[in-house]
Amino acid sequence: MCGIVGYVGKKQAAPILLDGLSKLEYRGYDSAGLAVRGTDGKVKVVKAKGRLKVLSEKTNDGASLAGTIGIGHTRWATHGEPSENNAHPHVSANQFEHGTTVEEANVVGVHNGIIENYQELKEKLMRHDYEFYSQTDTEVAVKLVDYYYKKYNIGPIDAIAKTMVRVRGSYALALMFKDYPDEVWVARKDSPMVIGIADGATYVASDVPAILKYTRNVYYIGNQEMARLGKGEAHFYNLDGDEIQKEKVEIKWDAEAAEKGGYEHFMMKEIHEQPKAVEDTLSSVIKGKKIDLTECGISDEKIKSLRQIFVVACGSAWHVGMASQYIFEDLAKVPVRVELASEFRYRKPLLDKNDLVIVISQSGETADTLAALREAKNQGVATLGIVNVVGSSIAREADHVLYTLAGPEISVATTKAYSAQLVACYALAVHFGYVRENIDNKAYANYIAEMKTIPEKIQKVLEDKERLQWFAAKYANAKDVFFVGRGIDYAVSLEGSLKMKEISYIHSEAYAAGELKHGTISLIEDGILVIGVLTQNDLYEKTISNMVECKARGAYLMGLTTYGHYEIEDTVNFAAYVPKIDEHFAASLAVIPLQLLGYYISVAKGLDVDKPRNLAKSVTVE
Repeated sequence: MCGIVGYVGKKQAAPILLDGLSKLEYRGYDSAGLAVRGTDGKVKVVKAKGRLKVLSEKTNDGASLAGTIGIGHTRWATHGEPSENNAHPHVSANQFEHGTTVEEANVVGVHNGIIENYQELKEKLMRHDYEFYSQTDTEVAVKLVDYYYKKYNIGPIDAIAKTMVRVRGSYALALMFKDYPDEVWVARKDSPMVIGIADGATYVASDVPAILKYTRNVYYIGNQEMARLGKGEAHFYNLDGDEIQKEKVEIKWDAEAAEKGGYEHFMMKEIHEQPKAVEDTLSSVIKGKKIDLTECGISDEKIKSLRQIFVVACGSAWHVGMASQYIFEDLAKVPVRVELASEFRYRKPLLDKNDLVIVISQSGETADTLAALREAKNQGVATLGIVNVVGSSIAREADHVLYTLAGPEISVATTKAYSAQLVACYALAVHFGYVRENIDNKAYANYIAEMKTIPEKIQKVLEDKERLQWFAAKYANAKDVFFVGRGIDYAVSLEGSLKMKEISYIHSEAYAAGELKHGTISLIEDGILVIGVLTQNDLYEKTISNMVECKARGAYLMGLTTYGHYEIEDTVNFAAYVPKIDEHFAASLAVIPLQLLGYYISVAKGLDVDKPRNLAKSVTVE
């Protein structure tokens, strides 16, 4: 949630900060702000409510803010409504007038995350003559740093460290101190932060795309660590204030990967990048005719000893888990539980030393998923992270890591990251089944061969998207949509429903088709759209029967099935098809038309596809 950028160098900071924020707007876009230190040593803060373009216009694309050091922020509101007052940066001064230099403030800062005990800290600071002009927890954090800085007459590192010890919650902080005009100071706990150095300049951001244009060699700050950033240099410190060494990480993505590349929206670009994301991810683990998990580091002994697998994730990653549970159980013959990360640790899970907890997160920073990972590790259970970002918190903390190679995903609604996670789970399930001797050599080879066909078959689905565009235009004004399916098709329905609701704002729900008659069918009335997913042959007729029950009550039916099931057109009002594939892997194909359907309906309604209201890409708060 929220996006932070910072720059220390020789060039004008404001245009660089605005450019970086434009790459992070998927993390929050209800307000934005900049703080830039001028040549006179004074910091000028400018904020704006609304999209980043409002701030750009207000600062003449940064030209009206002269200075070579600064910090910026794009906000996803947690504490306090979207407004100029609540927008970041915040200052330690009791009063603040927008668009003016900040002469009284010792500290100016921006923040991602949530300070859980901010009310308690605010009351403490008010007893020490601090006043507050905003409703945010961030202003509290900035003034707490100032309080320790002045009370103990200590440097920034000690003041920040004392604040970190006192604060409960998650945060990434970027701060500027009046007495240290040539530096930016940063700290983090459970919220991502990356630092890059190139050509005598230093950059800091919440996510790689913001600085990818300037450097591909970055440092990741560890949990509860701090850094001092100067021109072309970065020094890292632990919570005790001792300097520590960091290793650079090379980002393989190129700058063009984070651009639209001629597409109208990032989402459509990323939908079309799925064949490559899937192929690259599979190629990273399929070596010749075998699956090689050497880099993942999980041993055959561990796989053979598994009692149970827990798949823990949020949102679309949880839907990946829902689909993969059927495959793991069928191929590896090991029980699987799929858990919502936000619930996992609070229900005090009963874990065993022979269990495996698989956590799935595109960013590798999802707060609930990271907390679930730590809960598993606290109980001494082996953990495996499926993540897309090298060096992310989950990647560093999990016992084993399987990287998806989706590249940067900018649109809030995930597409290619979902598909890459799904095939990563396929590879794990096939490998586990083979190691546990539930799959013979012939079946093993067939499964690998089938997985390799997924990219070209996704491409074939994409080549037939015009019919979906026509259908979407027809149903753009739908009020309610129900997705139904059984088994793996139910898991696909969950993802299709999420895509529909998050970017088109149409109320949609997904149901196991057999559950319709246990209450839900009472909601069916004339004209309601029911979308059935039917890729599992053994379940096809049962799902058709459930759809017919809806049609009898006035529903309009769309059926999504594989080539060859053309008789479906006698039952449904509109049919869409995907190529045939081994049914274990059908979700990879069936999800594509549902992604396209959500996209086209959103476009038809004139909505902002890439930045749906109230949502942000990387959920780093609970």
